[in-house]
Amino acid sequence: MSAALAAGCAAAAVALLVRPPPRLGGRPRPAPRALLLGGAAVVLLAVLLVPDLAALIVVGGAAAVGGVALVRRQRARRAAEATAARVLETCEAIASELAGGLPPGDCLDRAARAWEPLAPVAAAFRVGADVPGAMRAVAAGVEGAADLRVVAAAWQVAHRTGEGLASTVDRVAESLRADSGTRRVVSGELASARATARLVAGLPIVALLMGSGTGGDPWGFLLGTPAGMACLAAGLAFGLGGLWWIEAIARDADRAGPAS
Repeated sequence: MSAALAAGCAAAAVALLVRPPPRLGGRPRPAPRALLLGGAAVVLLAVLLVPDLAALIVVGGAAAVGGVALVRRQRARRAAEATAARVLETCEAIASELAGGLPPGDCLDRAARAWEPLAPVAAAFRVGADVPGAMRAVAAGVEGAADLRVVAAAWQVAHRTGEGLASTVDRVAESLRADSGTRRVVSGELASARATARLVAGLPIVALLMGSGTGGDPWGFLLGTPAGMACLAAGLAFGLGGLWWIEAIARDADRAGPAS
């Protein structure tokens, strides 16, 4: 009975934590109400029928929530890094095409075909609207596209002063390229810290497996006694806290890096 309830709780937790696929507009679909109610009912039934399982559900649920939040933060960081690289590629392509004599509108159209978020910028140029403002809107709405503000400023300065747009965008591309190199150095320095944190977080699992192999019963202690449950909760909290701390340090280092 306990095993069945534990399996049901695990399934309910996964169902509650997995985010539905996003819509075409980018917003996630709301989770079905029946799924949420069903998961809550399974958890409540387990707590009522097997009171000893309540602490394990709380600890496991908290660990699952923390783990999912950590994974989402890591994915968001990688997505932001990929977007920053795409902005640099776009700026270099626009600078090269402008230097080759291609009109700015055609450059923006090509950039929008290569990277869809720039479509509003190309549309703004076609209708004679504020192109730098459209770039700033994309920079504010797309995670990792903050460097577009620099491109927008260069575009605006070139039009106000009459300076060549090609040379201005080319200098911006050089600046962004240097900033990207600095970010790669910082990321490389932090890679060893991230690897060490993951290794340390996984060592308790190895210790438990070794303890089980030598005839001990560490799992029974952790899952079957109040003291073991407290140790399990504290260990999970410290492990997730350490991984979260490393991510926070990396985020602060990226923010303190070269200004856009």
